[in-house]
Amino acid sequence: MRIGDYVENINRACDKEGKPLSPITKSGFLSGVRRFFRDCQEWEWIPRKFSPERALATPRSVQALIKPNPKVIADDIWAKLLWAGLNLTGEDLPDNKICHSYTYPLKLVQAVAITWLFAGVRNNEIVRLRTGCIRWQKDDVIIPGTSEVVSKDAICYLEIPVNKTSPGYTKPVDKALGEAVEIWEKIRPKQQPLLDKKDGSFVDFLFMYRGKKIGQGFINDSIIPILCKKAGVPTKDVKGNITSHRARSTIATQLSTSKDPMTLLELKDWLGHSHLSSTISYTKVTPTKLAKSYQDAEYFKRNIRTVEVLIDQDAITTGAVTNGEPWKYYDLGHGLCTYDFFSQCKHRMACAGCGFYIPKGSSKAQIIEAKGNLERMLQEIPLTEDEQFAVEEGIEALTKLKEKLADVPTPSGKTPRQLEEEINNA
Repeated sequence: MRIGDYVENINRACDKEGKPLSPITKSGFLSGVRRFFRDCQEWEWIPRKFSPERALATPRSVQALIKPNPKVIADDIWAKLLWAGLNLTGEDLPDNKICHSYTYPLKLVQAVAITWLFAGVRNNEIVRLRTGCIRWQKDDVIIPGTSEVVSKDAICYLEIPVNKTSPGYTKPVDKALGEAVEIWEKIRPKQQPLLDKKDGSFVDFLFMYRGKKIGQGFINDSIIPILCKKAGVPTKDVKGNITSHRARSTIATQLSTSKDPMTLLELKDWLGHSHLSSTISYTKVTPTKLAKSYQDAEYFKRNIRTVEVLIDQDAITTGAVTNGEPWKYYDLGHGLCTYDFFSQCKHRMACAGCGFYIPKGSSKAQIIEAKGNLERMLQEIPLTEDEQFAVEEGIEALTKLKEKLADVPTPSGKTPRQLEEEINNA
């Protein structure tokens, strides 16, 4: 089955027609069929010869593809939409084909747009906001246990009605939202209360005009196209159409990944979630921040050591190399190593006493470094786990590494212990 199959009135302009169903849609169809057969069995329309839950269970291969996927709007596009919302004018409102004027007043449109851009609430919650939902902080508040002060002019509080996951709650929001709502409330015509089907009460909806509250599709069908047109951005990006719920995902992500981010519990309460698992799906780390964190971790540098290599060109051109004369020197800082396979040597951090090692203070090392024909290059040497630990932890770790390699032969054939005994006996 594909999108559009067995549907009579599909929108023919739909660009998804004929494409495979998404995993969550497949699961939804199976869930509906399970419910149908279960009801038939409970109502005794058919005998109980099989279990719908087992026979029509969503396959694990499909279930594994279903996961929360909040679609965050890119920061640059979101910034343009914020600017557009804060600078809406009457010229930005589209003309009605019948009366050449927009259906709703400018102040209502401004209030709805700023609420969508700043509140981080669901579409249904915006539509069902009540008059008087803004509460201002009267005085500066000192945070208990700290010397930090929350200014009375910094934020206001928004009363959210009962929603699908929690009872009504209060959340702090930017004062720009409160100011826009208060301006609309001052000119909002007095209207009859309407029934809120969610809790069965009659209330004065905030966004009402001429006796009707704004529709469920008002933000998607009107507000977002207006903002996108003013901001000069398309109504669709790489993740799909810009919809009302994408603002909630974007705001939650920005609050959780900012320089001084909200904690997971704080974000849970701000979003009005009942469970942390719901909040976690919104805390997406942006690719840019992930790249910066990866860069700061210096994974490559941590596992690689860069060593300067000196190449004696005279030894190569004169043929002295064939007689066994060294031609490549690894500069270790404290000395030079003439072992050709230094990158594979186990004693790279414990070289003293090795026959291939030339201390920097020796006259031979000074002569080599004074040669004008040396070609200098850099070579990256991968570090072992013990060497990484020695670099990070210092002398104590280096001493342990030397003890561990005490009886391992050096490139010259003798072990460090034997070389040390020779030095002591001399």
